[in-house]
Amino acid sequence: MEPTSLLLPRQLSPTPNYQGPSTQLLRRWRQGGKALPCIVDIRDEKQVGEAVKKAVEMFGGIDILVNNASAINLTGTLDTPMKKVDLMLGVNMRGTYMTSKLVIPHLLKSRSPHILNLSPPLNLNPVWFKNHTAYTMAKYGMSMCVLGMAEEFRGQIAVNALWPKTAIQTAAMDMLGGEEVGKQCRTSDIMADAAYAILSQPKDYTGHFVVDEDILREQGIQDFEQYAVQPGHPLLPDFFLDEAPEVLAQQMEQHGATPAFKSSSSTTPPSSGPIESTFDVIRGVINDDLVKSTQGIYQFDLSGEHVGVWFLDLKSGSGSAGPGQPSIKADVIMTMDSKDFSKMFAGKLKPTMAFMSGKLRIKGDMTLALKLEKLMGRMYKAHL
Repeated sequence: MEPTSLLLPRQLSPTPNYQGPSTQLLRRWRQGGKALPCIVDIRDEKQVGEAVKKAVEMFGGIDILVNNASAINLTGTLDTPMKKVDLMLGVNMRGTYMTSKLVIPHLLKSRSPHILNLSPPLNLNPVWFKNHTAYTMAKYGMSMCVLGMAEEFRGQIAVNALWPKTAIQTAAMDMLGGEEVGKQCRTSDIMADAAYAILSQPKDYTGHFVVDEDILREQGIQDFEQYAVQPGHPLLPDFFLDEAPEVLAQQMEQHGATPAFKSSSSTTPPSSGPIESTFDVIRGVINDDLVKSTQGIYQFDLSGEHVGVWFLDLKSGSGSAGPGQPSIKADVIMTMDSKDFSKMFAGKLKPTMAFMSGKLRIKGDMTLALKLEKLMGRMYKAHL
């Protein structure tokens, strides 16, 4: 069967600053198959409705809807103009909802109907809201369409979401990280292959928030170097998964990219859990002698399951420790996964080994960093 497609791009002619997916897809369709490109404002119900009507008239129906259009602005609440807020909510959330609403009557007539939204899993960790609340609201709006419509049309239409495990080389990534970020990315081919795997499923495969690499592994793919822009180069994890924004920014900078977003490192971690328990023990072993012999202030930027920023002040008064940044600039900043942090302070992971293996990154006074082993020794004796 000859492939056909309805495209709803903002523009058809490539510009020096924009090489979007619609432009790339149109180029591919010109090599074979049929395409109906319609220039629309995805926020305009009349324009989208007319494009859907043209597609049905030309192709006889619609089997698949891919909601890919997205606007991005990674700024905090006070720095985000309402014009940008309206754009992101209008394109990402309203555009997805409206296009789905207009296409669903035709999908209900299809033998294999699918809606696929390019949106992330609904990760409610506050770290993904605090630096760009408006963007997260807009992007999660697309994911909530999946959650609701999958259940509403269960048994009739497959509705799923797809999100990349790593950054994908696009114009948006160049904007966020500069030209050097490309070598930390995969090509869009991995998303195309993952989308094909989802869209090949029966319509009872619905309500899934799929990560590209995960579904391809399920399909038997093992060689992911084929998707790398620069094979062998470390890859940048994408937003909304496991890595905190602070870690993403640091990784971009380590490999020569310049992040356009800067995350505040003032994450306030939860008041309970394994990290808080560790700090309870730390507070129990702090005394005047330890403060006098150490004279250092530490900051711990933790990623992973228990994301947060914590401090240990062994310079002021009788010492203190707890969540958040220290009141005085830290002498040492340690960045690591929260699980490795717990292991390190439990005596199961030596700081030196953690550092040498790349599990621990240290910024600041290395001598003071090594002094922490004395504190860890006391904690180990306290049977943490």
